[in-house]
Amino acid sequence: MLIFVEVLKKNELVMLNTKNPQMNGLPEQQQEVDVAVLDELIHNLIIWNDEVNTFDWVIESLMDICNHTFEQAEQAALLIHFKGKYAVKRGGFDDLRIMCEALIDRGINATIGD
Repeated sequence: MLIFVEVLKKNELVMLNTKNPQMNGLPEQQQEVDVAVLDELIHNLIIWNDEVNTFDWVIESLMDICNHTFEQAEQAALLIHFKGKYAVKRGGFDDLRIMCEALIDRGINATIGD
């Protein structure tokens, strides 16, 4: 299993070998990945507040489309209402696009951003 650790000074990510931690730090066990490349792969599905949709409708939509639990959907709805927008999901563009279009079809203002 590999995990990513951000190294701020070099502006790069280093993959650490969690199966054999003693090997971390050795050149043959490290792979450096440019942060910009990883950032391009991860996007946010953002829902924007409006004066049209009810809390219940947003909560139901988040549960149906984004597979949120009731508690997650309720908290997201409150954050959307009070902050004006909220990133309800992170992931690849293609997966988020399907969810974004489904939310828009329900009349909810949604975009994909970084």
